[in-house]
Amino acid sequence: MIVSAVKTEQPDAVWTDLRKEVAAMADSETMLASYLHVTVLNHRSLENSLSFVLAGKLGSPHLAPMTLRDVIDEALHAAPDIREAVRRDLTAVLERDPAARGFAQPFLYFKGFHALQSYRIAHWLWVEGREALALFLQSRISEIFAVDIHPAARIGKGILIDHATGVIIGETAVVGDDVSMLHEVTLGGTGKERGDRHPKVGNGVLIGAGAKILGNVKIGDGSKIAACSVVLHDVPPRSTVAGIPARIVGHPVAAVPSHYMDQNFELDYCI
Repeated sequence: MIVSAVKTEQPDAVWTDLRKEVAAMADSETMLASYLHVTVLNHRSLENSLSFVLAGKLGSPHLAPMTLRDVIDEALHAAPDIREAVRRDLTAVLERDPAARGFAQPFLYFKGFHALQSYRIAHWLWVEGREALALFLQSRISEIFAVDIHPAARIGKGILIDHATGVIIGETAVVGDDVSMLHEVTLGGTGKERGDRHPKVGNGVLIGAGAKILGNVKIGDGSKIAACSVVLHDVPPRSTVAGIPARIVGHPVAAVPSHYMDQNFELDYCI
């Protein structure tokens, strides 16, 4: 006798905690109860709720929210990497941003999280060869969230984009896992170069507010870029750089600077 295997769904701790937080919010603020139910509590999964949130924000007269939601659902269903990234990104916000008192706040309200997940959908479309729709989404993400990420850029998991306003990430940029960046960060080119022309950021890097990393330069794992620095050359792993143009001023005290979000560099031991 052949016994067919029964596929059981794994517990989703992030979704469970998110629902509990949102249910508590609905109980404590009845004016938001309807919104919270239609946005989160009426959905069967994190993916289902997320597609509703993003489609509602990115929809336009030219692309209805329900049509866009079908596209987002398609991407989330087809790409397990995106589903994993969503949870790692949400956890990164909770662990690194003191303004996040749970999963519910960033999921519902933080545009850095929304812009990043919207980019992930656009990137999936780009890889699938649907470049026109991917670029349309890029434009909408820029309009709605003030974040401009080219859909061809490659971004890892466990990413925090804090505040997010003014973040720009170019077409050939690569961002590793567990990276944190603040508002007005640019990962851009230096002029009219073509081809591979944008930064490659390693794992665990912290990029301070207003920092500009320009050109096809490599930022080594575990490095820290001080706020408002302009980086034009490679940065070795586990280095702290600051200034215009940026130069090495020390080495991060923390093993993974992106996790600690410490913008000071006076304590980083000097070379």
